[in-house]
Amino acid sequence: MTVIAVLNEKGGVGKTTIATNLTRGFQLAGEAVILIDSDPQGSARDWYAAAGEDNALPPVVGMDRPPLFKNLKSVTQGFAWAIIDGSPGIEELAVAALKVADRVLIPVQPSPYDIWAAESLVELVKARQEVTDGKLKAAFLVSRQIVGTKLAGEIRAALEGYGLPIFKAFTSQRVVYANSAAQGSTVLDAEPQGAAAEEIRTLVEEIRAWR
Repeated sequence: MTVIAVLNEKGGVGKTTIATNLTRGFQLAGEAVILIDSDPQGSARDWYAAAGEDNALPPVVGMDRPPLFKNLKSVTQGFAWAIIDGSPGIEELAVAALKVADRVLIPVQPSPYDIWAAESLVELVKARQEVTDGKLKAAFLVSRQIVGTKLAGEIRAALEGYGLPIFKAFTSQRVVYANSAAQGSTVLDAEPQGAAAEEIRTLVEEIRAWR
């Protein structure tokens, strides 16, 4: 099993949107996947509940206290992938997620504030990489970029200074992300042929090829 943690201690960068759509993307690609909600606010669990009892979504399990991560293997048994929706602002939960993750995806919006805020998480990631002899892999994902602007290119140049890879995949600021989430759905279901769905499919494929 591969554990992907979607982490950023800053709120509002699109972690839950990425985690929910990514999980559904893996499922539609034929993968056995489970979503772990580590946010005490339970946003991913609310998303699942909004879909209703007979939904076809992957299972969502809440683990919003660090000790719960010790039971991750028993909860995820039988799955090929586990996606952790990280919690904003709680370093203890970020550290707990890093300890069980194989890969860390760090969403960052095209904003100088987001770039600066990523520094503390990058330090935690690099400390964990030292302990694991580099087994933990981490990369940035440009999130919620505004289509048709130069900001995406500028943020990529700024992020290079942190010394972590930057995914070619990205997500954009599109209304369908919020609208589908409110219905307990994803962009892959709401507009399967749309640009947002293609963004998620591209992200899924890049993660599957991540070594």
